[in-house]
Amino acid sequence: MKKTHLYTIHEAKSSLSKLIQQALRGEEVIIAKRDIPLVQLNIIQDNKVRLGRFVGKVTIEEGFDDPIADFKDYI
Repeated sequence: MKKTHLYTIHEAKSSLSKLIQQALRGEEVIIAKRDIPLVQLNIIQDNKVRLGRFVGKVTIEEGFDDPIADFKDYI
């Protein structure tokens, strides 16, 4: 059975790190205003780094790293 935690907005603001850790452990975290539940803190299941997400979207032009003519005296 999932453990449920109910916090006021004020409590949530002052202990956000603790609430995040509880959610990451699979516990239910609910934030309420005057005992009326408003929101629930949930983890994002797909929180892995996606390598290669810009493949095919970013291109580097030919000669990108060629020396700049204006700086030939400094090279």
